Amino acid sequence: EAVRQDGCALEYTAEPLTADRELVLEAVRQYGGALEWAADPLKAARELVLEAVRQNWWALQWAAKPLKADRELVLEAVRLNGCALCFAADTLKADRELVLEAVRQNWWALQWAAKPLKADREL
Repeated sequence: EAVRQDGCALEYTAEPLTADRELVLEAVRQYGGALEWAADPLKAARELVLEAVRQNWWALQWAAKPLKADRELVLEAVRLNGCALCFAADTLKADRELVLEAVRQNWWALQWAAKPLKADREL
C-alpha cells in the first residue's frame, strides 16, 4: 500500500520486495528515482528503466551500465533534460547527434560531451 501512495516508499521495503517487478514498476511510474532502491536485476530491465526515465530523467543514473550505453534510452532521457548526458556511457558522450540533442535541450550538457565534440562549432 505504501508504494501505491508514494514510489519513494520503495526505499523502506524489505529486500524481496525490491525485486518484485510489478511493485518496482508501480514505484518508478510514480517516482522515477525509486529505481535507486530496486534490486540490481531490475536496474538492468530495459522497459522498467525506460518507465523510470520517462517519469524522471535523473533515474538514468541508477540504470545498469549496459543501459547507459543504450542510445534510444539515453536519447529519451536527454530529450527530457540534456544534463542526463552526464550519466551516459562514454561512447554516447561522443555521439554527435545525441550530444547535439542534449545541448539543444540544455546548453549545460556540453560539459559532459566528449572532448573532440567540445571543439565542434555547431555545438
